[in-house]
Amino acid sequence: MTNSESANQVSVPHNKGIRVDKSITINRPVEEIYKFWRNFENLPHFMHHLKSVRVTDDLHSHWIARAPAGSSVEWDAEIINEVPNERIGWRSLEGSEVANAGSVVFKPAPGGRGTELQVSLKYDPPGGKIGATIAKLFGKEPSVQIQEDLHRLQQLLETGEISTATGQTSGREKGEDLEEQAAQNPTSIQSNVR
Repeated sequence: MTNSESANQVSVPHNKGIRVDKSITINRPVEEIYKFWRNFENLPHFMHHLKSVRVTDDLHSHWIARAPAGSSVEWDAEIINEVPNERIGWRSLEGSEVANAGSVVFKPAPGGRGTELQVSLKYDPPGGKIGATIAKLFGKEPSVQIQEDLHRLQQLLETGEISTATGQTSGREKGEDLEEQAAQNPTSIQSNVR
């Protein structure tokens, strides 16, 4: 294969795009985590930016992700490197709205503490660097998003569910209520705190 042929097969050229590397240790066996991840249709369960992933054959899949301002982006991807229970590498196909490539590595964690999961992702956001800046302004910083996704995966695989704060107070409301009470009657606040 010549260098020009190789360059044509890279979905995100070396000098373009944004790279994110994150890892987490999950207290589950490598085989279990690999099997769960390898079924790409499971990914939207813990990756909130994904609307759906549809597997089209053993190596190909179609992805739909949320984008800023309520829009969405789509792409087709192919697995380019796979070693069962060790690694999955992928890249988007030509014509995708978001050029991306990456890998997930599954390793036994030291001391028998489960699995160390390492995710590397490189992508060229719609709109290039300007699009990436706009995404950050909308709270979609990719490195934070992927770390949050990995924490949700950890919760899901270790406990069987993802904890949420939906419907729970943050404690701030209670604190604000106490401040308001204290302003109105400074002695009443002490009885509420005890």
